[in-house]
Amino acid sequence: MSIEAIPLQERIERYSFEERICHWLTGLSYLYCMATGLAFYSPYLFWIATALGGGPTSRFWHPFVGLAFVAAAMWMHHIWRRDMTLTDYDRKWFDKSKDYVENRDDLVPPQWRFNGGQKVFYWAMFYGAFLLLLSGLVMWFPEYVPFQLRWVRPIVIIVHEGAALITIGAFIIHIYMGVFMVPGSVTAMVTGFVSRDWAWTHHRLWYRQVMGRRTTRK
Repeated sequence: MSIEAIPLQERIERYSFEERICHWLTGLSYLYCMATGLAFYSPYLFWIATALGGGPTSRFWHPFVGLAFVAAAMWMHHIWRRDMTLTDYDRKWFDKSKDYVENRDDLVPPQWRFNGGQKVFYWAMFYGAFLLLLSGLVMWFPEYVPFQLRWVRPIVIIVHEGAALITIGAFIIHIYMGVFMVPGSVTAMVTGFVSRDWAWTHHRLWYRQVMGRRTTRK
């Protein structure tokens, strides 16, 4: 059932308009950087750069879109940093993560707005953004690296590739979980709303918190 078919009183706002804009800006800018970065990483994937306008075009826009990704990630941190603090509830979730992956939701401990897996993904992308930025700047402007520090360049390349591979892996898992494992997640990030049943099943503590606020207002 689509979220539009659910009565308004049975919906819960999960993401504000600002949160959704920030999420999609971060995700799409990262997707472009990932695609062009993979094209530069292997000649077998250079067709991606060709599809995106050619090698020179991809090379030109890759660092600029990378800056947009980092800026969006910082904006996201401003919005969600308090929600992403790891707690004892998350540690309990980690102990039951296998049940979560296998969709045995009744065995998964109640969670707040974001579960432990979502928080780990968030911090992987957050710190990954910093590593990609710092290493990327050195690769973007190698002429400013002193000759005495030329040994830094190959290390920087390894750091950039390592951070890219870690964030790519996290990004793929994020997409898979949101699209296939937890139906309704993508709809929530598009419309901003989820059903009460969805909130109760996946984020029961957050559901009780939201419903408590509703009761208080009444």
